[in-house]
Amino acid sequence: MNPNKALWEKGDFTRIAETMRQSGEELVSSINIKKGMKILDLGCGDGTTAIPAAKKGVVVIGVDIASNLVEAGNRRAKKEGLTNCIFKEGDASDLSELVDDSFDVIVTFFGAMFAPKPFDVAKEMVRVTKPGGKIVMGNWIPGDPTLVAQILKTCSAYMPPPPEGFVSPVTWGQEDKVVERFTKAGISKENISFEKETWTFRSAGSPKEFFLLFKNYYGPTMNAFEAAEKNGKAGELQNELENLFNSQNKSDKENETVIPATYLKVTVNC
Repeated sequence: MNPNKALWEKGDFTRIAETMRQSGEELVSSINIKKGMKILDLGCGDGTTAIPAAKKGVVVIGVDIASNLVEAGNRRAKKEGLTNCIFKEGDASDLSELVDDSFDVIVTFFGAMFAPKPFDVAKEMVRVTKPGGKIVMGNWIPGDPTLVAQILKTCSAYMPPPPEGFVSPVTWGQEDKVVERFTKAGISKENISFEKETWTFRSAGSPKEFFLLFKNYYGPTMNAFEAAEKNGKAGELQNELENLFNSQNKSDKENETVIPATYLKVTVNC
């Protein structure tokens, strides 16, 4: 199996996605989406941004490599009565089933950044975007002190060395790398802009309970615990991550966790 597909089908990311809904709705509201548009949500999960976008009356195609998340997204769309939102299985580095110049807007929040072959990902996104359309990405930033960047950094320390040729997903959080990839895909540097924004996770439970969602359902964390277990370091990893979640929590309520995480918002005008 494709290693990236195996990673995201390993857990049940819908359990974590439930803590991201409000931020997904806020993000969609901040993008200038108008009726009649056609939107591609790439690395869509179960529809954290696709569902609220579809509620604005646009046609949304969600593409994700994980079949379980595609199924979950289609169930959510059906439950919401959204006939204008369809989820399909696909790879962000090869969108050959989608024709050129198809979409007014592509959104990909913490999705396409995890696909291998980043230059192919940029090329494919540009290819399927209409002239005058735009691409909006949200990418975790390497070394950032907030939650997800620190989860990925901590987990990587317990993993075996990556295979030769591996490109870290968080390089999509480096402006120079993003410019390099999109300019090679034919976009002028002047048409690429960056902002640092905040994505907030909200969970009805303690920071430890929220951490356990990542431990049990988030592919990268699950892999790290498997590797740590083999080396007798699972307890050490657990302590590091529990401390991280506790320190990042901004809620003063006993059974609530609110953790803001910084990301790089990339806007590409095609």
